[in-house]
Amino acid sequence: MPRAKNRVASRAKRKKLLKMTAGNYGKRANCYSIAKDTFMHSGVYAYRDRRQKKRQFHALWITRINAAARLNGMAYSRFMAGLKDKGIELDRKTLAHLALHEPDTFKSIVETVKA
Repeated sequence: MPRAKNRVASRAKRKKLLKMTAGNYGKRANCYSIAKDTFMHSGVYAYRDRRQKKRQFHALWITRINAAARLNGMAYSRFMAGLKDKGIELDRKTLAHLALHEPDTFKSIVETVKA
């Protein structure tokens, strides 16, 4: 009696992986062994970049706060130290939003820190 190899399940597994790599270029999209490597690497990149995204946004917020603070005559480091001294507990994300979308409010915060 011939050995049963469960062809349906193995084909489904391959089709599922090839569907996940469908947008790739050349053999990366349609050759199973190469597509498998591509898919595994994509998971590594996704894991790494979920952490890098946090770093990049933090740096962006600092850049925006610095630019807005300098427009109001103050350096970033002095501004943040002044916030801490005055007991104003606003995080960088909120400050960056204020700097970009509500410059009048941000200016009033800078004036409070200067005083």
